Amino acid sequence: MSSSGSNLSTKGATVVLGSQWGDEGKGKLVDVLAQEADICARCAGGNNAGHTIVVNDVKYDFHLIPSVVIHVPSFFEELEKLEAKVFDFHQIVDGLKEVELGRASIGTTKKGIGPAYSSKASRSGLRVHHLSNIEVFAENFRQLVTNRIKRYGNFEYDVEAEIERYKHLAIRIKPYVVDSVVFMHKFINLNKKILVEGANALMLDLDFGTYPFVTSSNTTVGGVITGLGIPPSKIDKVIGVVKAYTTRVGAGPFPTELRDVREYLQKFGSEIGTTTRRLRRCGWLDLVVLKYSTMINGYTSLNLTKLDVLDQLPELKVATAYLLDGKPLDSFPADLDILGKVTVQYKTLPGWKIDISKCRRLSDLPENARNYVKMVEDYLNVPIFVKVNESLI
Repeated sequence: MSSSGSNLSTKGATVVLGSQWGDEGKGKLVDVLAQEADICARCAGGNNAGHTIVVNDVKYDFHLIPSVVIHVPSFFEELEKLEAKVFDFHQIVDGLKEVELGRASIGTTKKGIGPAYSSKASRSGLRVHHLSNIEVFAENFRQLVTNRIKRYGNFEYDVEAEIERYKHLAIRIKPYVVDSVVFMHKFINLNKKILVEGANALMLDLDFGTYPFVTSSNTTVGGVITGLGIPPSKIDKVIGVVKAYTTRVGAGPFPTELRDVREYLQKFGSEIGTTTRRLRRCGWLDLVVLKYSTMINGYTSLNLTKLDVLDQLPELKVATAYLLDGKPLDSFPADLDILGKVTVQYKTLPGWKIDISKCRRLSDLPENARNYVKMVEDYLNVPIFVKVNESLI
């Protein structure tokens, strides 16, 4: 176990990524590390992801700061509460897509992220720099909406009013727009402390997650490279954030999902989505998922969060293997049909039944809590540091 994993690097970017299905507490770790950072950047996603922080007893819900795919009105709304490229029609289309899927819906947040990335992939999307020429922007925007109407049928949407709104927003957003590649490399060349926050998590990655129950972007360390234009050689540390149990929001497979202690975890873990306000599905810690996640992202350390939520449980289970027809699988399966047939092999550990919320050193943790952390560390062969409340230990 390590307590040194929190220091930012001056040899390259330090990246914080979710290692499960999201909601691991990345934002809280980033808020701690950002105090020593020269720059903090988001590399993927939009306002479908969020995190909650509390400063001096004041609660803040962040959804876009920092972010990549931007719903411009929400961006200014969030800035005002504190003092690239989603439109309202993307959000409408997101809802229509879910209706079209029916029982096969994936549980989207309906923030328009999928349709926005779809526009990008089809090379018909609008980028922030298009706002510099509002007439060209308006022409392309009308065509973009027309194409969606052809696909989904006519839906209520005032295109001209939206264009008029963006004429004003274009002026407001201009001071916030930079060439991110040049901007990031300026700080890299100055050996500044760069902190990168990933959105969502590995198991929601478009390529490596539980497809199709995933987000629309790359949430892996590869997304840092493509999202910010940082070469692999300029990434020094990759911190994976791990919840001491497992949660996910929305539809999709969840092998260790619980029924018996789910409500306990939801209550004491405050498992309500920052963005969706949906109760999160809860399950035991899944080391099969984490091993797969570690293989892809190459974590240099792991930050274990919400360990104190487990304080009152008499015993804990940890998934150590998936079995198919009685034989262990080599890794997390890409085929969801296979995943639906596996049985989970667990290791049972005793709980500690002690309040650890005031612990500030690893040695302060009760023996059973230390054993729980060490078992995870040994299985993954990655050093772990623990976050209890607002302290890193």
